[in-house]
Formats: sequence, C-alpha cells, structure tokens
Amino acid sequence: MIKELVLKNRSYRSFSPAREITSEEVTDMIKCARITPSAMNLQPLRYRICVTKEDREALFPLTAWAGKLKDIKLPPKGHEPRAYIVMCTDNTIVDSPKAAWRDVGICAQTILLRAAEMGLGGCMLGAFSAEKVSKALSIDEKYSPALIIALGEPDEEIILEDANGDVSYYRDESGVHRVPKRKLEDVII
Repeated sequence: MIKELVLKNRSYRSFSPAREITSEEVTDMIKCARITPSAMNLQPLRYRICVTKEDREALFPLTAWAGKLKDIKLPPKGHEPRAYIVMCTDNTIVDSPKAAWRDVGICAQTILLRAAEMGLGGCMLGAFSAEKVSKALSIDEKYSPALIIALGEPDEEIILEDANGDVSYYRDESGVHRVPKRKLEDVII
C-alpha cells in the first residue's frame, strides 16, 4: 500500500477547479503529520491552513513554481491550488527554520501521502519570501514560514521514467509532465 501512495505522490502543478478542499480535510492531513517522529521530540512545527479564496489569492502570487520549466507558466490560469498549508517553525522552540528541516521534511511527506490517500495531490514549495508570506497571512512573528504545501485534485498526468544522466523534469509535446528518476543501481552505493 505505501508503494502505491508513494507512486501517486508527485509534485503536481495543475489542479481541478471543480474540487474544493475543506478545512477539515487539511486538518486531517495535519493530524497525521503531528504524530510523526520529531528531532529530539521538540515538535517545533506549526501550520497555517489556507482554504478560503482570500487566503489562496493572497498566497498564490508570493509563490514560484517549476523553476526548470522556464517557458511554461504553472499552474495554468484557473488551475491553481484549492488549499495551502504554510508550515512554520516556532521560534520559541528552535532558533531558526533550518534547525527544523528534518521535521519539515518528515511532516511534509506525511501530509502529501495522506493527501494521496484522500485522492488529492500537492506540491512542496520552497521558493517564497517568508516575510511577505507572514505579512500577507498575518502570521505572528514568533513563527517563521519554512515550507508551503499546495493542495488540490491533480488534473495533470505525470510519468516517471528512468534517467539517463539528465534528471531535469520536462513537459513533452502533448503536455505530459515527465520526471526522470535515477535508476536503482545508480543510487545504491
């Protein structure tokens, strides 16, 4: 079962406008992340849920998507995420977001695996200004945005393929998102 969820969990960059995501669904994803292992069990992460149209519209222009695809604007207009989770570190627990990177990775993957199990998908976004995000969403200064998870019902096709040296993802002529992955023999040392 986990293998199927991992295969479904891709970095989606186009979402169905027909499928709204509720605060309860996002809270369920965070419930799963909350109980994961935490470095020194500090549990320094806090989550800002963004499901309202106002929050989504405030956050979207502050994000950057698919940096390797220079000639394509993603997500396509009208196919933006239907929800976001802004993962923050609590500055009263850790002295910088970098101190919680392990927790951020573990929790982000857990959230996206739960989303996949729910028939949803998402994309981890690290290209944003923490200060601008904090201001736009009125996030208290004791919290530092560390990662944004965009969520929605995927409406794009992503195909994994074996990499032959180059691991750059791309869109083929039919619009399919292709993601080269290193072969197993290349990653085991």
